[in-house]
Amino acid sequence: MRARRVLAAALLLLFAVVAVARLDLDDDGDDSEVLDELLAVDEEEERGELGGGGKAAAGGAEAVRRAQSMVLVLDNDNARRAVEENAEMLLLGYAPWCERSAQLMPRFAEAAAALRAMGSAVAFAKLDGERYPKAASAVGVKGFPTVLLFVNGTEHQFTGLHTKDAIVTWVRKKTGAPAIRIQSKDSAEEFLKKEQTFAVGLFKNFEGAEYEEFVKAATSENEVQFVETNDRNVAKILFPGIASEEQFLGLVKSEPEKFEKFNGAFEEKEIIQFVELNKFPLITVFTDLNSGKVYGSPIKLQVFTFAEAYDFEDLESMIQEVARGFKTKIMFIYVDTAEEKLAKPFLTLYGLEPEKPTVTAFDTSKGTKYLMEAEINAKNLQDFCLSLLEGTLPPYFRSEPVPEEKGLIEKVVGRTLDSSVLESPQNVFLEVHAPWCVDCEAISKNVEKLAKHFNDLGHANLKFARIDASVNEHPKLQINNYPTLLLYPAQDKSNPIKLSKKSNLKDMAKFIKEKLQIADVKAVAAADNVKDEL
Repeated sequence: MRARRVLAAALLLLFAVVAVARLDLDDDGDDSEVLDELLAVDEEEERGELGGGGKAAAGGAEAVRRAQSMVLVLDNDNARRAVEENAEMLLLGYAPWCERSAQLMPRFAEAAAALRAMGSAVAFAKLDGERYPKAASAVGVKGFPTVLLFVNGTEHQFTGLHTKDAIVTWVRKKTGAPAIRIQSKDSAEEFLKKEQTFAVGLFKNFEGAEYEEFVKAATSENEVQFVETNDRNVAKILFPGIASEEQFLGLVKSEPEKFEKFNGAFEEKEIIQFVELNKFPLITVFTDLNSGKVYGSPIKLQVFTFAEAYDFEDLESMIQEVARGFKTKIMFIYVDTAEEKLAKPFLTLYGLEPEKPTVTAFDTSKGTKYLMEAEINAKNLQDFCLSLLEGTLPPYFRSEPVPEEKGLIEKVVGRTLDSSVLESPQNVFLEVHAPWCVDCEAISKNVEKLAKHFNDLGHANLKFARIDASVNEHPKLQINNYPTLLLYPAQDKSNPIKLSKKSNLKDMAKFIKEKLQIADVKAVAAADNVKDEL
């Protein structure tokens, strides 16, 4: 366990080195110590397991001791006290084995250093929740990683993007004014060097009902930094498109559609909706960091392009142009298929293993998926998106290829369920199974015996069929329990009769005889004499 902790800590330190190397802060140089301590193993482990002895080890221990005055390392004894003694404290709860903790650690460190460079009074702390579960429970760390901000003892949990900028924006809003006031051209120019996405408001006297609604929205919206000014010349530096408006609100982003002007009523809900709908770029590159925001986006219609990076380069400008016409209505997302961990869950959902770029769509409000089967070009993509928006696009259901041969038990796939079962003039006994199902194998053997039994009796009006529901879907076959046995009477295919999967062979034969009212004497006698072969 100790060796594993040391290895994990070393990996976290590696992330720290990368983070520190990328920092470019105008500060007094002490921020590196903050980063070191945020990412370091406990001093005891560093001396005993990682230290090399001599002056180097002593120097490392001294750096840790100096950093201890700036960064709190929480444990079972001091965690609750730290919350009570610090008016504002930013805490990272992590576990050494957690991959997402390792990914967040350098970004958290960058955010902490940036806040300190801004003069923030927030205290910084870290807590190994695996090593100190009692402390984790005491301060509200319930999973890994967790970022918490305590303001006068009140806990706020960070749920935004795991990026430096998102954390910094969130902390500043929770601990200070919800909007940054900029009143000089120099300040505006300096602000533009640091901020990539922000909402800017122009208000003559920083007062009135509209301004109050702006402040409410700035307080409620946790991810986008709001700035305010009463100087039109300053506002034009931040948002060049401002004309002669007395008051103005716009969103600035670092992408082709850089400037978005707000044209709604100055009300909190409308302002928040404007920011939420417009803060994403024309094409969002799907990553581990933004996956939660993509899933939770207020834009419920989403179009995904799956392609490797070199293929997407050829498509990007065309997709951007199409996306421009559906802004705030359809969210366009790119998933790099070389990132298997990101792409595979989506492609499995569609049952696809594409060897070339593929476009799909998803309606998160209905859970409905769609597939663009036409060639990927501007016209076809435009038509696909328009049909999606109008609700006329046919949903996509997974299906295996249509089988060429039919055996004693007909193999049914998603594309043939209508013709083979629902539209068939025959009575159909359908076995719905999945390859991972523990009980399916035994049931399948009994269904095969049952099919042979009725086939030998010459009942042409009774068909046995089987479908693998793990790779085949149909809107009229909603099954989540396997195996499922269904009898579709020829006279009423809309109301299949379900048979208990606990039925033995004799019970199945009697069930079919009774439900289909088989009158043939030979069949009745044979059904009564079927032996229980379970």
